[in-house]
Amino acid sequence: MSDYVIPEPEPKPIDEKLSMELQILASNAVLRGHPSGDEKCGNCRYYLDETADLSYCWHPKLRILVGENWWCQWWEEIPASS
Repeated sequence: MSDYVIPEPEPKPIDEKLSMELQILASNAVLRGHPSGDEKCGNCRYYLDETADLSYCWHPKLRILVGENWWCQWWEEIPASS
């Protein structure tokens, strides 16, 4: 058996950089972790997989993983199928 001990996880500089970038993105996008009335990521046209609790938002100004019940200022209704 090995004597190797797994070290406690610690944030790396890249983690801190990405966290700061996401905070800036969230504040610029008015990205919130809760719906705004009936508007939420899960019923937005940019939510890639409407059956998932977490999915990719493909809006050009976000392009990040978001929660179904989140909301942002770029919410758009899913267009009716023709």
